[in-house]
Amino acid sequence: MHPHRGFETVTIAYSGAVAHHDSAGNCGIIYPGDVQWMTAASGILHKEYHETQYSLKGGPFQMVQLWINLPAKDKMGKPKYQAIKQTEVAKVNLANQGGNIEVISGNYQGVNGNADTFTPIQMYNARINQGGKAKFSFPADFNTGMMIIQGSIVVNGEKVGVNNFIYFENEGTEIQIEALESSIILVLSGEPINEPIVHYGPFLMNTEGEIEQAISDYNQGKFGYLDE
Repeated sequence: MHPHRGFETVTIAYSGAVAHHDSAGNCGIIYPGDVQWMTAASGILHKEYHETQYSLKGGPFQMVQLWINLPAKDKMGKPKYQAIKQTEVAKVNLANQGGNIEVISGNYQGVNGNADTFTPIQMYNARINQGGKAKFSFPADFNTGMMIIQGSIVVNGEKVGVNNFIYFENEGTEIQIEALESSIILVLSGEPINEPIVHYGPFLMNTEGEIEQAISDYNQGKFGYLDE
């Protein structure tokens, strides 16, 4: 069990299973293809652990957890929880049976993702078959990156293999991908918040004073209650 304040945690499951409980009363299990989007905001206690049956059987385990900053005006808002099952993730099929783009948040070719966000965030799982191609266009001032979860691809003419992260310069808008083998790419692009950041452990605020207040509030039990 541990606390968070001032940001969101987004967990994307590729293999394995994770259970979640938090002090706001939310609970759930995510399996491959599922997404768990927790907004800590003013403060929450939560715990994440291997789901019981997965723990008994074992097997491959692969997850990505992102920390998404909140604007100052939303940092002390009410915590919330979004569970998005694989069957609920919006999808766009690529041409020539090239695979599909799973739209978690934002918009791709007119299809909106189901996750609510506080700032503009484009988040996709691009599942591209060998030889498949996909194009993306993001504002030049957005921060954009891609994580190669599986396979290998060519991005704007450059080959990139599995487990590599690509961080794009803010100089253009167009990105083209071709899969050299069956691949999964986590695509991320978001509008910069452009506010000061002070980070301490599980707290992400704008000033040192707010961090000190977060620690004090946690020690006073103001984040709620959750069994260890």
